[in-house]
This record gives sequence, structure tokens and C-alpha cells, in this order.
Amino acid sequence: MSIVHVCVQLLFGATAGKETVPRARAQLHSSFSDSFDVSQERIVITNSSGEKLIGVLHEAGSKDIVVLCHGFRSSKESRTIMGLTDALTSEKISVFRFDFSGNGESESTFQYGNYYKEVDDLHSVIQHFKEHKRDTRAIAGHSKGGDVVIIYGSMYQDVSRIINISGRFDLKRGIADRLGSDYMERINQHGFIDVAQKTGQFMYRVTKESLMDRLRIDMQSACMSIDPNCRVLTVHGSEDDVVPSEDALEFHKYIGNHELHIIEGADHRYSSHQLELANIVMKFVTSG
Repeated sequence: MSIVHVCVQLLFGATAGKETVPRARAQLHSSFSDSFDVSQERIVITNSSGEKLIGVLHEAGSKDIVVLCHGFRSSKESRTIMGLTDALTSEKISVFRFDFSGNGESESTFQYGNYYKEVDDLHSVIQHFKEHKRDTRAIAGHSKGGDVVIIYGSMYQDVSRIINISGRFDLKRGIADRLGSDYMERINQHGFIDVAQKTGQFMYRVTKESLMDRLRIDMQSACMSIDPNCRVLTVHGSEDDVVPSEDALEFHKYIGNHELHIIEGADHRYSSHQLELANIVMKFVTSG
């Protein structure tokens, strides 16, 4: 049965069972490792395309691990990923954070869309640790990474907990913000769109194929395909200016075994709410 833990009054006024997030569990400071040993190991994993994925394993005492997935044009070094790493390892939970192919230190060229390729990267990571007799306790993804872990759960049944942080439910939205409202006309005319910074510096190319890859994804179907024995958590900020918090409610509508937390005042990157995010994630990961 679905459970909603809403840390806020939802934007349209409905209130459902408020929960106070304990603040004492995670301090998110750099000296947490002074109290016990947390080792770090750089690990290279080859994906199914033969490309090297670069990650860091934080050994904190547990044999099973939590795998953290970054968002769009981000990396394993993002503040959100690093904050969760600190919080989980402070609870003696081992963590693996890595760069998807074409991002950060990992091989390949960045591609727009590419959701199923990133799902395949994640599968390569989980299989690597399985071969080394280590189970994955949970997978967590921020932003686009949230969609990746949801899609992963719809395709594979080898994880028991999925954490979707600020994922987008409606993948048709948000495209015009990056590519312009006439993006479909331009991509049909030229076959691609080059995205540049305000300074004019080239960032990446969006091909028609990669755009269609995104538009073809049916998140509703993915949500409904997740094994009901797999527990799913969605966390979203009420003031997210990248992905509207209403998307979190759509995940809650279509995932059977689901918990929802909306953090009042939090933006897409949880700039002033890293501690609340960490506490919610830790409680979910460590619960029975």
C-alpha cells in the first residue's frame, strides 16, 4: 500500500500526514570520518559497449552498498551526490558513486537523452559488484538519475529499494526550456540542434535520434512495471524550478509500493536542504 509522508503543505493545498524529519542523524560535515575509518577506492567498470565507467567506492563497514547516480550533465562529484555519500557512510553504509558514460571521468561522448544507455551503465555497475559477492542495498538517482533508477526498476528485479530524487515524470516537459519552443521544427529541418552557453561556447549536440529517445519513454508504464516487492521512495522540493513538484505526485500515483516526501522550500539542488534530504534517504535505506 502506498504511503505518503509529506513534509509540507502541497502546492494545491492538500495536506497529508506531516512528518518531522529528525535533524540529529546526519551532520553533513567533512570531519565525520574522524570518528571511524572510511576508505575510498577508485574503481573502473567496463559497460556493455566496452567503455570505462569511473567511480569511487567508499568502504564504511557494510558488505552491501548503495549506488548513487548523478543527473543531467553532472557527475559523481555533485554536491547532492557528495552530501548523500557523507550521510550514508556516517551510518557505516558503503557507497559507490560513478559517472555515467559520456559524463565526468567516464569514457564516451555526452549524448542528450540516452536514458536506456545510462540504465545499462547502472546494470554493469550492479553486475560488477554482484560478481564480487556484494549486493546492492539501494540505488538512488538525482534529477535525470531519478528517472534512470525508476526505469532500471522496471527492467530488472535485482534491487529492493529505489530512491528517486527530483526525477521528471513527464519527459515531454523541460525540452523547450533548453532547446527553445521551436525545437521540433528546427530538428526536423536540420536533423540536430547545437546547444551553446550564453557566451556562445558550444556545449553539446542534440540529434533527432536522441530527442526521440527521450520522447518515446513512458514513465507511467515504467512505474507500473516495478516489482511490487521493491520499495520506492520519491523526494522532491516544493520550490523546484527545474522539475515541478507535481511530477512527484504522478510517481506516487503509479508506483504501488511507494513513499513520497516533499520538502518545503527545497529547490532542485536542495541548496539549503541537504540535511533534510540526507535524513529522509537514510531513514529509507536503514529501515527494515
